[in-house]
Amino acid sequence: MEVTEILRTVEVEDRHWWYRERRAILARELRGLGPPGRALDVGAAGGGNTRVLVGHGWDALVADFSETAVELARERGLRAIHADARDLPLPDADFDLVTAFDVLEHIEEDGRAAGELVRVLRPGGTALITVPCDMALWSAHDVASGHVRRYTREGLNALLTGAGLVVDRLWSWNVLLRPVVALRRRKISGSDVTQTPRLVNAALTAVVVAERYLPVGSLPGVSLVVRAHRP
Repeated sequence: MEVTEILRTVEVEDRHWWYRERRAILARELRGLGPPGRALDVGAAGGGNTRVLVGHGWDALVADFSETAVELARERGLRAIHADARDLPLPDADFDLVTAFDVLEHIEEDGRAAGELVRVLRPGGTALITVPCDMALWSAHDVASGHVRRYTREGLNALLTGAGLVVDRLWSWNVLLRPVVALRRRKISGSDVTQTPRLVNAALTAVVVAERYLPVGSLPGVSLVVRAHRP
């Protein structure tokens, strides 16, 4: 991710509907994992999700390829190291939880990165992963964000199982707003990560929060979420 995108993310993520609900997804998954342990947040882009891990009692470490992201995470009081997701400078089986939220789509060698997530995860440990889905939604936003691809369910499942994970659940997220996102991204010429007017932000929040209570996870969305484990 480019420095400008990292800075933009850090600027908007505390209030922006998309980032807030993604943190809520992480928090819900953490509550189902049992006692906290050691966690690695790969590609943390300043540590917004890492703060959720810490808030739930996890001993969390940020690993990011961007020196800017590492500096921002440290400024937020988080432990952080500079690292390439394809070659993490960390011991085997050292973490109980690995998170990679919107990371793999930035990496040409995503299989190698997925393999590293598995390597540093202890047997029985959990991986939580999100990626953008469906190349039909490819737009200038993806280019500006430094994406290499968007994933299909089948492609993501094959990638993760091929790396050695057992996929426990794979579901779509941001389903209800997919038509709105598709329309907007056909019209913009750059990143879709921007400050959102308060009333618009509140309305979009209400829609995406509704997905928590609706059986829409099997329908096409904007993102895919995976919970998996290392056997």
